[in-house]
Amino acid sequence: MTTTMTPTRAGRREWVGLAVLALPTFLVSLDVFVLILALPKLSQSLGADSTQQLWIMDVYGFMIAGFMGTLGDRIGRRKLLLIGATAFGLASVLAAFSTSALMLIAARAILGIAGATLAPSTLALISNLFSDSRQRSLAIGIWAGCFTVGAIVGPMVGGVLLEHFWWGSVFLLGVPAMVLLLVVGPKLLPEYRNENAGRLDLASVALSLVTILPAVYGIKELAREGVHVVPVASLLIGLGFGVVFVRRQRTLQDPLIDLTLFRGRAFTTALGGMCAFSMLGGTTMLFVAQFFQIVLELSPVGAALALLPGMLASTAGFLAAPILARRIRPATLIATGLAGAIAGFLLLTQVEPGTGPVIPAIAFAITCLCGGPLITLGTDLVVGSVPPEKAGSAASLSQTGNEFGYALGIAIVGTLGNAVTRSRLADSVPAHDAFASGMHAVSGLAALVLAAVAYFVVRHLRHVRPVGA
Repeated sequence: MTTTMTPTRAGRREWVGLAVLALPTFLVSLDVFVLILALPKLSQSLGADSTQQLWIMDVYGFMIAGFMGTLGDRIGRRKLLLIGATAFGLASVLAAFSTSALMLIAARAILGIAGATLAPSTLALISNLFSDSRQRSLAIGIWAGCFTVGAIVGPMVGGVLLEHFWWGSVFLLGVPAMVLLLVVGPKLLPEYRNENAGRLDLASVALSLVTILPAVYGIKELAREGVHVVPVASLLIGLGFGVVFVRRQRTLQDPLIDLTLFRGRAFTTALGGMCAFSMLGGTTMLFVAQFFQIVLELSPVGAALALLPGMLASTAGFLAAPILARRIRPATLIATGLAGAIAGFLLLTQVEPGTGPVIPAIAFAITCLCGGPLITLGTDLVVGSVPPEKAGSAASLSQTGNEFGYALGIAIVGTLGNAVTRSRLADSVPAHDAFASGMHAVSGLAALVLAAVAYFVVRHLRHVRPVGA
């Protein structure tokens, strides 16, 4: 006789635990989105040039990518979460009181190392709390929605702080949330560790960093200055170390990245799609936020209000996607959402300095709403397609893909947008029109790449049935 094990449904304690896990997600969101609004002010105060501004924005994501892995499975997911929360809070204080651009870049790097422990740990713990597929999908939607809540609260509160206090005050917003997590986390969150997880390979961590940083530097400089010996050499050095990194992962018994996870089509397609959306959507958001402040000359609070419809739409998309996915196949739902997002990006290519804030705010809201299915269902596919003992590795890759995609987008797509702006300025185009051209280039590229993502989603995920089916 064959018996089927029915997953245990989560109760009140598990849902309260989810609320606790939302705290670090909320914090990371605050840190990202208040920085977008604070960038013009802190750049002026610290004298940061355009290259330093990009490093301030994206070094966080690159450090997360460098320190990815399954450390939580080795020392305990809850323990790692609490360690990361402590480090994140302290690094936030360091960032707030930075006295130079280099000091702020260093503080952001420390935040990235701490951030490498936060979101993957929370996502992995969700897989422990919720074994029922429908409940897990909804929990991930709520978890992702909390990121958007932070994106709503962060710019609003950050805008007020920027108008009444110094720019560093925005980095202190998340400190109280970390203190609360440290108090209630040990009481409400379960611990999980994989006794067979093995040791952290520090050589792999070093190889990942010397792969990412030189390669990104080379790409940035090539986009900014054209073909020169130093950036080409830097790019080649990064790629060379990347080959060594991959070969090492294949030989290790306990690799930093479990490459066997990429054998699953659902895992690879979902992870690649989320990375692409983070890369393009995050960069577009940065340009839209700067468009509101630089071109339309809105105050930080005004820019935050213009971004608010997009943040609310994103929350709706995150929460609706897992419910709709109970009846609609993920491939259909994600591809339809991407079609809507493409329409939003194309609308942004038509925005001009004299358009006003309404049209870009609507276009941004459309992209946020329609990106919800990819992020929510993609995350569920990544975490839910692996056995529980590999959930930490899958969660780490999922969050790393999002953060690395965002950072890589700022580095590459953002540099491309800045290059278009400089080119237009060189042709004696007014500054506001030149910046709009840069935003058009970024938005057009986003629409083109996401069309390709939609094709691969339909092709490789069409076999996946509705959630809980």
